Amino acid sequence: MKKKRHEAIIELINNFDINTQDELLVKLQESGFDVTQATISRDIKELRLVKTVGENGQYKYAVNSAVEDNINGNISLFKGVIISVECAVNMLVIKSSSGMAQAVCATIDAMKFEGVVGTLAGDDTIFIACASEETAKQLKNTINKMLG
Repeated sequence: MKKKRHEAIIELINNFDINTQDELLVKLQESGFDVTQATISRDIKELRLVKTVGENGQYKYAVNSAVEDNINGNISLFKGVIISVECAVNMLVIKSSSGMAQAVCATIDAMKFEGVVGTLAGDDTIFIACASEETAKQLKNTINKMLG
């Protein structure tokens, strides 16, 4: 639920000039999320949102460009070295270019995907233990989307 809420927050701040937590709260509730102001505050911190000046001269929430650059860098790394992503019950097995599994694994760890219990990297293979089979399938889809 948290991941979907975070995705919704990013989408909302990209589509609307939202300049207060209250405005974000209302937009999330209109989108079907049952949230509190305290949850919004934590989400803003976790997503590392910043306030920037909008076209109308007022401040609004935005994605920190350093975070955005980091995400784009991760996607570039993934595209360059991941060969395949397969599910095995609640595990993901990722094949990478030789010698690159640890770099990909460290990046996956840093991205803090919800439902990831642990990771293990060899030379060209990564094992990701997920909390459930459904979580493994969702993570596979997320990584495949990043790969294009």
